Amino acid sequence: MSGLMIFAALLVALFVGAYVFRFAGQTATGNAPRFRDMTFGVAFGYVLAAALFIWAIYYYFQPKVLDTGVPNAGVVFFRWAVQGFIIAAIAAFLFRLLGRMVGTEGTKKLFRSMPLTAAFGILVIIIYAVVAVFAGAIAPYGQAEILGAANVMAGGDPAIGGNPDYPLGTDQIGRDILSRLIYGAQNTVGIAFITTCLAFFIGGSLGFLAATLQGWLDQLLSRGVDVLMAIPSLIFALLLMTIASVWANELGVPLTIFMVLIIAVIDSTRVYRLARAVGLNIVVMDYIEAAKLRGEGLGYLVFKEILPNAMAPLLAEFGLRFCFVFLTIAALSFLGVGIQPPLADWGTMVRDLAPFINFAAFAPTAAVAPLLAAGAIALLTVAVNFVVDWMLHKSSGLKE
Repeated sequence: MSGLMIFAALLVALFVGAYVFRFAGQTATGNAPRFRDMTFGVAFGYVLAAALFIWAIYYYFQPKVLDTGVPNAGVVFFRWAVQGFIIAAIAAFLFRLLGRMVGTEGTKKLFRSMPLTAAFGILVIIIYAVVAVFAGAIAPYGQAEILGAANVMAGGDPAIGGNPDYPLGTDQIGRDILSRLIYGAQNTVGIAFITTCLAFFIGGSLGFLAATLQGWLDQLLSRGVDVLMAIPSLIFALLLMTIASVWANELGVPLTIFMVLIIAVIDSTRVYRLARAVGLNIVVMDYIEAAKLRGEGLGYLVFKEILPNAMAPLLAEFGLRFCFVFLTIAALSFLGVGIQPPLADWGTMVRDLAPFINFAAFAPTAAVAPLLAAGAIALLTVAVNFVVDWMLHKSSGLKE
């Protein structure tokens, strides 16, 4: 039977299962509203979720080694993913429970209303921040320190080319991957945070100025922002970084400085649009007119009146912008024009360690090194988005 026929048979089985599920629910509950008003799409979703759950349990208990003696890498990685998800859920639950019992009344109330996803996001952000700040004390080796052995496999098992001294192995020139992963948090996350702050300072200041003064300044800034936003940001950043790489050598300025300035200017255009839109809604309020009649200056209007009232959407945008900046830096480093050696960077690590994935079919732990760097990028992105979603929900005034 071909794969297409199997897929069609499974699809038909899911449609039949959805119809039977809805009909059985209506019959068993006496046509209760939950099943009476249930659409076929919702019933199909329930059946599909149940089928995926059964398949996940079946696949999880498949043997890690095939009958031919070859490791079943797919099962190994799937088990790691499931176990990681369970550990993350338990850690988030315990962290939220701890927050409800320890702290001030304000923080306890905050944790009581916090969903589990937001607790997980905050926990991950705290862990990343601690690792980034204390990377020098946590890392067993230096980020550029070349050790005695190269291409050591992760896991520390000498039988497959590992070494207990390097639990996550070493790269092609003998640098400890665990140490570079830790320093990568300091470099990648730290530089992304500084870049995002600079982008918000530039975009927010100009946006509020345009909203407050309007006139020719508003038109000039807005049309310039429109031109910059018309160019794809990653391609524009890559082009400017290629040019800056020549200037960096001539001026003796680290390329990382140019990268921070380029990404901050490009992303400030998005911040400008939001700050201007929010500012235009605020400057027409009565309290702004009252402040103008009192003779308050431009600085007072921007920092004392407009900024506090625009803080909620700006904070939510800060989280989203940080994710985009973080991913942009990782992408530029992956392409070779971002954070430069000997500084450790997760994007560079993914590029340099990608050949290890070719050996995953023979030793699944060989693919751990590039997956850890990629996983660190993905985990922080997901964590920040969880927190941003929660902040947007709180600021919107919606109730559960």
